[in-house]
Amino acid sequence: MSTATSTSSATTTLADEVLDSREVSCPLPIIQTAQAMAGLAPGQTLLVMASDPGFEPDIKAWSSRTGNALLSSERRGNELHVVLRKA
Repeated sequence: MSTATSTSSATTTLADEVLDSREVSCPLPIIQTAQAMAGLAPGQTLLVMASDPGFEPDIKAWSSRTGNALLSSERRGNELHVVLRKA
């Protein structure tokens, strides 16, 4: 299990996998998220870190369309950190 810890807050997010999409732009963060989720078993979680401004509406729509749960979404400066659970 991978662990991602934020030094900017007291919260610690535990996720089964971590995907760093901070250095790529649309549509790659969603494509990478879909590929990473495909490799997970149902119930496993993925933490995605992205800096593309279009990722926030895209991930909400993708989660709704695919049935994968969007467990949390947190803005950290110019980054968005989301945790998803595989359906």
